[in-house]
Amino acid sequence: MTFPLHGRTILVAGASSGIGAGFSRAIAAAGGRVVLGARRLDRTQALAEEIGEAALAVQLDVTDEASVAAAFDAAEARFGTVHGVVANAGIGTGGRATDVPVDGLRAVLDTNLLGSYLVSREGARRLIASGSRERGDGRIVLIGSITAQQNGTGDALYAATKAGLAHLGRQFAREWIRQGINVNTLQPGWIPTEINAEWFASARGRAEIESLYRGRLLDADSLDAMLLYLLSDASRQVTGSTFTIDDGQSL
Repeated sequence: MTFPLHGRTILVAGASSGIGAGFSRAIAAAGGRVVLGARRLDRTQALAEEIGEAALAVQLDVTDEASVAAAFDAAEARFGTVHGVVANAGIGTGGRATDVPVDGLRAVLDTNLLGSYLVSREGARRLIASGSRERGDGRIVLIGSITAQQNGTGDALYAATKAGLAHLGRQFAREWIRQGINVNTLQPGWIPTEINAEWFASARGRAEIESLYRGRLLDADSLDAMLLYLLSDASRQVTGSTFTIDDGQSL
């Protein structure tokens, strides 16, 4: 089963690397137009060139409301209505809760929770103004983490923001349910990316992988099918849900 996105425009926040870049390629491969949002414009421009005419790179700082609005303005100028948003931008600050500096804590909170709030809200505002209530084609997907349901050491606030995203998704889903907008949350397990590659290559990282029930990390494209489903017409009756895709890592 495939989930085509022909005629749909999707804005991906945090598209410059990792799963965000992978999501963008998958959306384009499914026939959608994709708006690549990130602070590292040089990276998204390179990705847009790779994808082709169906992609647009935009400067996007999800913690800045004006930047979020400008990104949607650019998307609409090129492609028209933005039908879907993937709120993927996120950062982490490692360290014991007693040691992490407050500036690092604020950056995590602002990017992961406030940033997802702002980009989702702007998408919903414009969908409603464009007539999503009648069309029923609004789709917002928040990218959480299995840390939302685990207890660990070294990522307390990161995990708390991801837990907050799951509930934020339910809140948004309830508020916009009569406006033709579906909101859902994806909670991935550990996936190899440039952010965590060094850690998983270390002795402790390899030991952590071996401790997983299946002794492996997720494949880089393991979320793509579910993401495309949630952005497509096939998910018209799915909203306010949280989906954990982790190969059993959190069991």
